[in-house]
Amino acid sequence: AVQCSTFISTNPDCRDKPVFKPSRLVVKYNDSTSATCSVKDVYEIFILEKSLGDLKTNGTEILWTVEKMTEWDPFVMCYYELADHHCCRTLSVTVYKPPDNVSISFRDHSGPLLEGHQYILQCEVHNVAPVENLTVTFYRGQTALGQLQSNNTEKKPVTEIFTLSINTRKEDDGVQYWCEAKLELGPERPQPPIVLSSHQRIQGSPLQLNCTAVGNPSPSYTWVLPPSSLLPSNSNVLTIKSVASDPGHSTPVKSLI
Repeated sequence: AVQCSTFISTNPDCRDKPVFKPSRLVVKYNDSTSATCSVKDVYEIFILEKSLGDLKTNGTEILWTVEKMTEWDPFVMCYYELADHHCCRTLSVTVYKPPDNVSISFRDHSGPLLEGHQYILQCEVHNVAPVENLTVTFYRGQTALGQLQSNNTEKKPVTEIFTLSINTRKEDDGVQYWCEAKLELGPERPQPPIVLSSHQRIQGSPLQLNCTAVGNPSPSYTWVLPPSSLLPSNSNVLTIKSVASDPGHSTPVKSLI
């Protein structure tokens, strides 16, 4: 196989190198794609090398098509022969896969959080490619706490855990921590950008509910947790020391007066 080298690319006879349109491809795994390689003149040897797909040559153009992208790091190079040199150009192809899901949790911790202590949040992004193009942002409510990227250059889908240390404050009582994963694929990226988030109330977080009514005689209060569980409280304020909830859902609680 012919390889593009510094010598070839700087050779003055290669001023008119082959041109790919588009110059860069971003394609979802299993999707179809295509590109055209063209040269200005007719050459006896004008070839496109590829690791998959089909070719159709028409004079000074070669059409490369892929019905289904089944490689994570495809190779595509177009060249023509000039005297004893090969003038060539490679096509940049990024094959991506959005995450299956994104989840957030505390590392090595369960139960209530203590004020003034340090904890480690971990955001797990499942089955994403290429992970080096992924940006993960941690949030406390609507406040961004930090942004992380991976150093992993693996092209195939991977599951990666991103961590961030936080210090708790009394103002954090009942706060929601979540993380957002975004694939940064450049100007050729799909529109809108691929963004997945993990909105959930962290299990173990405290929750305080207030239900106040005015009446004569003074009203009594009964708290009911669906579907029909009575909670042991007759006060207008209910404090739940440790919340249990599903990702993306808070637990509804109502009061009966």
